[in-house]
Amino acid sequence: MPQAEHIELQDPSGSVMADLQAGLATLGPKWGLKQLVDLEPEETRDDLGRLSAAALSIVAQAARGRAPVVPESEVEQGEIAAAQFLIRWRGEADPKHVTAVDTYWVSAAEHGLNASTFTARIAASTGADCAAAMSAAVGALSGPLHGGAPTRVLKMLDEVEETGDADAYVRDLLDRGERIMGFGHRVYRAEDPRARVLRRTARELGSPRVEVAENLERAAIEALREAHPDRPLETNVEFWAAVVLEIAQIPPPMYPAMFGCARVAGWSAHIIEQQRTGRLIRPSARYVGPPAHSLAEA
Repeated sequence: MPQAEHIELQDPSGSVMADLQAGLATLGPKWGLKQLVDLEPEETRDDLGRLSAAALSIVAQAARGRAPVVPESEVEQGEIAAAQFLIRWRGEADPKHVTAVDTYWVSAAEHGLNASTFTARIAASTGADCAAAMSAAVGALSGPLHGGAPTRVLKMLDEVEETGDADAYVRDLLDRGERIMGFGHRVYRAEDPRARVLRRTARELGSPRVEVAENLERAAIEALREAHPDRPLETNVEFWAAVVLEIAQIPPPMYPAMFGCARVAGWSAHIIEQQRTGRLIRPSARYVGPPAHSLAEA
């Protein structure tokens, strides 16, 4: 990934996701980016690389708020993107925090045609510039059903830790008809392989949450298998992502933005692929409303 350049946030909104979406959208005209229909493949890759690095810079600075900007000479001391991100945000990069962020970003970098990726491809299919396609993807990611679940996982862990009984907690959730966040996936019918990586990372980095998380995970899987024997609902990436991001002391409201930082890689790949098709995405719809009336009936 290219070196992230300093992005001056004119008026931070207080919402990192809003600043990321708006910041990316304005980079197209600020940088004079060409529209995708006018770009060669190499130019598209260059624009997307520059925007991906900018996304990390925007999130770090939005999180920093109005605190003094860290000099770029200090940021460049970070050996990898996660280290530079943390230095730009906090002025330092704890090695454990770097490992946690880097592992999460790698795990969440790409995962097929989900809501935000499809949105990026729709925008790209119109021939818009890369900044517009990236900004559109961030808008789709801002909803709590796509990328926001880890925030709610921490709430469950807090409540299980308080009660000390994971089995009773899970039964109570199911009896009330509530969802157990971090379980089940639209694609996987077994354990999400990304969850295995993040679980191992949480153990290796010594998260104090591991024991309660493992107890909740066991209780949830047992209860869900009993309640839905024909519908596999195993651990997904969001459950252990919450634990790993907490190791890096990432505030829960920032979790969707951290997901966005990871997913710029996947969005970029799909934007490039969509450009190659040269086709506008135009879904069709089937009318299911009231039947047509004759003029006599009207």
